[in-house]
Amino acid sequence: MLSKGFKPFDPLWLAKVTEEIVCNGDSRKYTSFYATGVYGGIATGYAVGCCLRCFFCWSNWSRDFPELYGKFYSAEDAYKNIAKAARIWNVKRARISGCEPTLCRDHLVKLLEYFERDNRIELFILETNGIMFGTSKNYVKEISQFEKVHVRVSLKAGYAKAFTARTGAVQEAFTIPFEAIKNLLKYNVRFHVAAMTDPRIMPKDERVELIKKLIDINEVVAANLEEEICDPYDTTIVRMYIYGIDPVAIFKRKPELH
Repeated sequence: MLSKGFKPFDPLWLAKVTEEIVCNGDSRKYTSFYATGVYGGIATGYAVGCCLRCFFCWSNWSRDFPELYGKFYSAEDAYKNIAKAARIWNVKRARISGCEPTLCRDHLVKLLEYFERDNRIELFILETNGIMFGTSKNYVKEISQFEKVHVRVSLKAGYAKAFTARTGAVQEAFTIPFEAIKNLLKYNVRFHVAAMTDPRIMPKDERVELIKKLIDINEVVAANLEEEICDPYDTTIVRMYIYGIDPVAIFKRKPELH
């Protein structure tokens, strides 16, 4: 995780290193399978590994120490466990969470193939930071074959310097998630954009700049921006302390609407 004086990293390098730990052929590491109330009820596979290190992240310690958590599940076994959670809780949506789902490409594509054939599941929500989709048009093209997939691209910043400060990634990577949005548009993939615009995290001028960038890409995408609020999860609080931010000062203020 990020600490004071961190050295910015290449997120594609971190993606490769992480995949060496959490991917094995069409298998991927997961810690649990369950259903939760977000998105109106959704069956979830909680997987391991990410290529960013956002200091406001809520996910558990498997993000930071993927070698210590989870066990490998084939795409078929992961599908069966997520589908089982959907049946138990009587929900018709599915997703992978707690990680960057677009890591382990072979696993994800095979998993989506299973859900595409499952008549009980109506929608698979693919949450992503956009790094892998922004650097591979072919990956996005492959995802476009799945009619049930809806992608949620989560942006972290409106300026390159702020992107590095929040994620740890080099400033040159700032534009990659915006390229992911362009690629999704190019291949007609259903998606929307979310952003951590909580004013306790992102200044108002930066939020305006982020929206301008989205407008330049597509006005409809910008108009449907989902604005995120930072919540005081235990992991978030610890990450803030280690980074040098006082979470008490952050969370004692209620987030004001922009």
